[in-house]
Amino acid sequence: MSTSLDQKITEFQQWREQLMQAIADYRDWLYVTKSADSLQELRLYDMEEALKKDRLMLAFVAEYSRGKTETINALFFSDYDQRLLPCDPGRTTMCPTEIFWNDQEEPCIKLLPIETRKRDEGITSLKTNPNEWTKLRLDMNSASSLKESFRSIVAQKEVTLDEARSLGLWNDQDLTMVQTLESKGKIDIPVWRHALINFPHPLLKGGLVILDTPGLNALGAEPELTLSIIPNAHAVIFLLATDTGVTKSDMQIWTQYIRNRASRKLAVLNKIDILWDDMKTTAEIDAMIQTQVETTARQLGLTTSSVFAISAQKALVAKIKKDAALLERSGIGKVERLLAENVVGAKHDILRNTIVNETAEMVKASRKLIQVRVVASRAQLAEFQSLSGKSRDMVQALILKVNADRKLYDASLVTFNQASKQLAMIGETLLAKLSPENVDTLLEQSRQVIGDSWTTMGLNRSMKGLIKQTTALAESITLQGKKINSLANHQYELFHSRHGFEKRVPEPLVMQDFMDQMEALEGATEEFCANPINVMTEKHFLVRKFFYSLGQQVQAIFARTHQETNKWLLNVLGPLKLQINEHKMILEKRTASLMEVHQNADLLKKNMASVESEYAILQNQGAKLDQLLLVLMKSAKPSSPNMPEKPVAVAV
Repeated sequence: MSTSLDQKITEFQQWREQLMQAIADYRDWLYVTKSADSLQELRLYDMEEALKKDRLMLAFVAEYSRGKTETINALFFSDYDQRLLPCDPGRTTMCPTEIFWNDQEEPCIKLLPIETRKRDEGITSLKTNPNEWTKLRLDMNSASSLKESFRSIVAQKEVTLDEARSLGLWNDQDLTMVQTLESKGKIDIPVWRHALINFPHPLLKGGLVILDTPGLNALGAEPELTLSIIPNAHAVIFLLATDTGVTKSDMQIWTQYIRNRASRKLAVLNKIDILWDDMKTTAEIDAMIQTQVETTARQLGLTTSSVFAISAQKALVAKIKKDAALLERSGIGKVERLLAENVVGAKHDILRNTIVNETAEMVKASRKLIQVRVVASRAQLAEFQSLSGKSRDMVQALILKVNADRKLYDASLVTFNQASKQLAMIGETLLAKLSPENVDTLLEQSRQVIGDSWTTMGLNRSMKGLIKQTTALAESITLQGKKINSLANHQYELFHSRHGFEKRVPEPLVMQDFMDQMEALEGATEEFCANPINVMTEKHFLVRKFFYSLGQQVQAIFARTHQETNKWLLNVLGPLKLQINEHKMILEKRTASLMEVHQNADLLKKNMASVESEYAILQNQGAKLDQLLLVLMKSAKPSSPNMPEKPVAVAV
């Protein structure tokens, strides 16, 4: 059955492909007109690649036995007329599982052995090393074979208590673990630490990524999930069970990992079919469900519009049997519609506000340059027309005037080059503060603060020290950015007053995002250190794992900030450099043409014809840019009337 979510993701994919084509057309235009510089070409290539690799991640989070995997089956995999992902009673999802499509690789499952937890590398780092993963090829022609392959994800094995402790998987507060140890003398643990499923499903081909997470204990034992993977999801779907309501462990997951970490989130009360009672009227059943929704919303601090009541099991059955009435009663349609409108719509909005706007600004800048060339051609044509039938002395007078303009321009250029060198020196110092070498030094200093005891007290002290250092670093970078801005602004003023260039005010360098992200890590560290759940597992193991996951996040924040800052540095004088190059080209062409006419009056008509031809070409080039701008303006609008203009958070 086609759903609104299917439709929205398909529309989003089509919109993204249209945008990629517009960028490719602009790159072609730059090549044909010889207008591109290497930095601009590189940026456009980066944007194309970003669009190709763009993903929409939905993270499903829940305690065990809430029907999370069944919900994923019902939402995305009902076309296979069976439960594709393993969904047995009890603890099904034993390791985090990412489901996506990469057309550069065959359909397969990649599994990361649980033993890698003994090392300090995080999941993100290990993804770059294919030798660490066990690969299972998927037979797309056999549904039963697919189902069997997927069962490998939930494989378990028995280990000794010491082995479980060395892996950070022993929890003496987990009744199931304790009972298993008492009865068998060993403990059941997952065989795999993380699973990657490359699956050619239409929605996954459209850029959707599904993250199926394990329960509370596994979440706490894999800090990278809670620090990076889940917070970076575009939406978090939090599953609860109607028969249990919001339990203590549910609330721990919500408060520790979702409430303040996810920008878009919704709660889903599953298993409402438990309340379906033939002895009660539909109105009575609906009232009971609504009471559950209101209670859940109040407990989680959400609006009732952000809490949904469904039966994933009945939804899956309804989709397989094509039972429209049962599907409507299951309630899953409301979840699909919200994900379609708010989540996909918000993702659409993010790209509109970044790539579309940036590309449009580039095209507008090119349009301005074409207009400058058009004005210059028109002026040169008028100049040639005024020389028709005039003496060589008048031509000589114009040459002298152009030479005077060039001398003034050359003097300005000397000043510009000096300012550029000074700006580059300050920029180099500035970027060094954000370099991988510097962040490694800061992290090593933080590591030394913790010492060898790996306590939460040492971790907290270490993070506070790191935040203090990064705050000072951000303040220093901001001051240097202001100095660069002042130098750049002076150059814009100079060329505006002397040569009539467009007056621009360079954008300031803002470090607020950097500071906000670092402070968020500090908050996450404080929560981790205060979290009683961490007492349930091997403390030293968790602190060490958390610190190294924290370090990866710090490195990622520094890398993104370095990239954005470098981009800012290139753009501070970028528009002025384009105008300078354009002005230089116009002066040189004008001088060469006048010299030809001065030496041979018969060339005047030829040069006039050449300028007229160039004028027509420029008009055509401008028209093509106008067409591109229209495409980009269309891309900047919602893909359908129902898609919100601005991202609508599911919960605030």
